[in-house]
Order: sequence, then C-alpha cells, then structure tokens
Amino acid sequence: MRRSNRWSSRLRRAATSDEGSAALEFITVGLLLLVPLVYLIVALGQIQGQSLGAEAGARHVARAISTAPDAATATARADAVLRSIVDEYGIDAETVELSLSCRPAGSVCPEAGATVVVTIATRVSLPLVPAVLGLDALASVPVEASAAQKVSRFWGAE
Repeated sequence: MRRSNRWSSRLRRAATSDEGSAALEFITVGLLLLVPLVYLIVALGQIQGQSLGAEAGARHVARAISTAPDAATATARADAVLRSIVDEYGIDAETVELSLSCRPAGSVCPEAGATVVVTIATRVSLPLVPAVLGLDALASVPVEASAAQKVSRFWGAE
C-alpha cells in the first residue's frame, strides 16, 4: 500500500479536476469563432448590397438611355438614375465608373436600332479597415455589373 501525504493528494485532485474551466473554455472558443463569423457576415452583406446596386444601376441606366427620345434627354436621364442608385444603395460616388458602348461596333452611341451596353464598376471597402497607409484601398473588393438594352429603331425620330 502506498502512503499518501496531503500535498500529493491535492496535486492529483487538481490535475484531474475540471471544475469551473468549461465555462471559460466555452466563452473563449465562442469568441474566437463568433467574431470572425460576424465580420464575415457583415462584409458579405456589404458586398452583396453594393453588387445589387451596381446591377440595378446598369440595368436602369441602360433602360433610361434606350427609352429617351434624344441624346440630351438620354444623358440627363442617365445622370439622374445614376445619382438615385448611388444614394439608394449607399455606393461611394467617387468610386463609381460608368462606361457606355453600342453594338454593332462603330455606330454612334446611342443610335436607333443599336444595342446599348452599360457597365458600372465600383469598389466596396471592407468594414472596420482604417484609412491609414492606404489600407482602405487595399482592403476593398471590386464589383462590376453590365446590362444591355436594345434602342428603338424609331429613336431620335421627330
């Protein structure tokens, strides 16, 4: 039979006892997993919102141009639609780039019977990234959307 003293029995009990540590482990692991998951959800939500805004902007600008009676009205409508989309979806107006082209190639844009292709490109800044040392420019996701709309063959006719 082995002799035990009170110090060795206390050490043995302390080494095998898990009393009180489960709550601490749960909180620690929970925070380590939950914080990145919440950040990922917020970041993906922002990217999704901006991509929906870019897609809606391209579609509505293409429609506004193709349904306008002339080039001056088309430009005014496109500008108004783009401002509205930027405000509604919270897109940074400085990062929005709009390009317009017509098919068939070489035609005047917009022109009766042509297909107007509108492309909107922007960048989505990730949340909680400071604007220090250009980190905000590095931690951004490019978003681009295109839409095509056929212009009426009677476009521009008086």
